Amino acid sequence: MNSDKIKLYTTLTIGFIAAILEFVFHLPNYAQLIISILGLLLALIMFVDMVKVLKSGNFGVDLLAITAIVATIVLGQYWAGWIVLLMLTGGDSLEEYAANKAKRELKSLLDNTPSQAHLIVDQKVKDIDIDDVKVGDELLIRPKEQVPVDGIIFDGTSEVDESSLTGESVPVTVGKDSHVMSGSINGENPFKIRAEKVAADSEYQAIVKLVKESETHPAHFVRLADRYAVPFTLIAYVIAGVAWYISKDPIRIAQVLVVASPCPLILAAPIAFVSGMSRTSRNGIIVKSGTALEKLNSAKTVAFDKTGTITEGRLIVDGFKSVNGFSKEQVMVYAASLEQNSSHVMAKAIVDFTLKHNLELLPVADLKETTAEGIEGKIDGIEVKVGQAEFVTDEKVDSVTGSGVYVSIDGEYAGVYSLLDQIRPEAKTTIQGLKDFGISNILMISGDKKEATELVASEVGITKAFPSSLPADKVKIIKGLDKEYHPTVMVGDGVNDAPALALADVGIAMGYKGANAASESADAVILQDDLSKVTTAVKIAHDTMKVAREAVLIGIFICIALMIVAGFGLIPTIIGAMLQEVVDTVAILYALRARSDKL
Repeated sequence: MNSDKIKLYTTLTIGFIAAILEFVFHLPNYAQLIISILGLLLALIMFVDMVKVLKSGNFGVDLLAITAIVATIVLGQYWAGWIVLLMLTGGDSLEEYAANKAKRELKSLLDNTPSQAHLIVDQKVKDIDIDDVKVGDELLIRPKEQVPVDGIIFDGTSEVDESSLTGESVPVTVGKDSHVMSGSINGENPFKIRAEKVAADSEYQAIVKLVKESETHPAHFVRLADRYAVPFTLIAYVIAGVAWYISKDPIRIAQVLVVASPCPLILAAPIAFVSGMSRTSRNGIIVKSGTALEKLNSAKTVAFDKTGTITEGRLIVDGFKSVNGFSKEQVMVYAASLEQNSSHVMAKAIVDFTLKHNLELLPVADLKETTAEGIEGKIDGIEVKVGQAEFVTDEKVDSVTGSGVYVSIDGEYAGVYSLLDQIRPEAKTTIQGLKDFGISNILMISGDKKEATELVASEVGITKAFPSSLPADKVKIIKGLDKEYHPTVMVGDGVNDAPALALADVGIAMGYKGANAASESADAVILQDDLSKVTTAVKIAHDTMKVAREAVLIGIFICIALMIVAGFGLIPTIIGAMLQEVVDTVAILYALRARSDKL
């Protein structure tokens, strides 16, 4: 049992004993004594904690609570003091209840973690523990069951529900050679998969790990009320002092201070942050800490990686020309015939381009591929090379806008392809959405060459592009930003983005189809293949901060209004103490609004 529960149960027990002493045995002095001892003891504990807070450079609102407890006990209003104690010790339980309600979407992931798999061995099926699944194992996925590990379907077709992973509610149709993620829910038809990853490395378990990590990183901003602590405390003391001075009745001090108890202020902000994190999860985004939401709200710079983030990571042929008298058809057929034997992403783009022109590919002999340079071989005895300019020819070659792939036939420069990565259709609206939130410094940091990088940047409305950037360069760029451009946000999808994601004030990983090093280094992970979720995360951060501030201010204004009324002697101390529960409830219910997508 934690210390907060011990305090609560102790307060309830002492109250029960005191009530028996006063109302059954008619011994009010003994009732007053034990409540006073409890109150002063807890006030001392709170005072020690407050001193620790003060030493850290912060001013908390606990001073008001201590004063209220001491004032009620010293002035003989011991039952009002007991109620204040009950409100303070019960506040943590109330917060835990509200937080659990807000974290419902996060917890649903943890509750549904698959534990078994159906292994196929010699045409027979046996159940094994999910941790015993090995890469290459053949598994049966029955109707309505959860996919245990990431895999490739080799038999059967069905529809799978990926909503727990991506937030997308529309089922996805899958069949032979389709990739399925662990955690997906199968529809009506069974199918068989070949395991691509072990359980610990699969998508669902990676997301569960991220969720668990998010639960262990509370917001530094949970004591939002501390920003208002000094003026609120001074206002309370001034009202109490004036009421005492005018009425000459010291009881007025207790009447004012019991309604100034800071429970709603302490509770409102953390519940709003947990609610905001719950909302991001529901929208296909895992945010690891409330601090990340706070920094997203005040971000001044957003930096994007290009390939796979602003673009789709899928190259297409943007331009092609033949030179030196070679026909386009001949160059296209020769180049694609070689490239069909390569697994390089550029090779696939060239082959697809040729096949779209309804040209037939030819057999290749003496095939040889040189990493990072190109591929060569013979077609009908003719030597053909495809790749980097230096690899295929010594002649002067044409420059192209995108990534250049050059072709030589019998040693003579024959043609060039210009390949561009496709820009995500939602990229432009995402950038504009960030600008609408007041983020004007939007960067793109790419390892691609200057022409291709600047072309993409101008197309989507990015402020400044940094081409030819290695991972170390990305870190240097983020680190070199002036203070006025902080907090910074970095958005990326690959291992080479991990250092920059870790360095930025907020790192956002495009973690769709695999939580890699980028996800490990990031503060938030987008589970859908949708760049607009970056804007969604910023909007939720803005909404969460707005609700948190409003909940705190509502608590403050209600308390001030009650203090003024109490200053006129219209609220007895015991009634004022009870009113605190009403203020608590109002503040908490308002903070829970941060869960709503309709803000």
